Amino acid sequence: MKKILIVSGHTDIQRGSVVNRRILEVVKRELPEVTIDSLSEHYPDFRIDTAAEQKKVVDADVIVWQFPLFWFAKPSLLQRWEEEVFTHGFSHGTTGKALVHKKLLLSFTTGAPESAYDASFPVEAMAERFVRTAGLTGMDYVGFIYTGGVSYSLRADAEKRTEMAAASHAHAQRLVEKIHSLD
Repeated sequence: MKKILIVSGHTDIQRGSVVNRRILEVVKRELPEVTIDSLSEHYPDFRIDTAAEQKKVVDADVIVWQFPLFWFAKPSLLQRWEEEVFTHGFSHGTTGKALVHKKLLLSFTTGAPESAYDASFPVEAMAERFVRTAGLTGMDYVGFIYTGGVSYSLRADAEKRTEMAAASHAHAQRLVEKIHSLD
């Protein structure tokens, strides 16, 4: 199997997540060989160890960004990680070839229901910025796994929590299948 790096971009995975944390737990159980890089656990102060993170992406064949979508964008911690790790001369520019031909897979969730992303604003439109990132860095964008309607605000409702658990498990299974298909 290829070396898989899952970069968890949730800003507070331990206390602030129900679904993204569960997705990572299921994936790790199903694919124990994957490396999960939990940014909120390593960098609660947003001070990214650039050299360490660059080594992780260099060592990986497939890079998965796992995150909740906040206001149509990735979380601030994942944005900061990208700014610090994907530097000119490393990931792009005339000498920046470290990410060429690595696969980039997105795995994201939204609090808004999937019906919120209709023909006037399809979920694919949100992925476009990541397609461009892959293109600039020479990575091969291989698509996304997406689940909507899993708002953190629903966690106090027992029935909704059960639904979110099922949705996160289904999301994780789709992610595992997609990772297997990349071999």
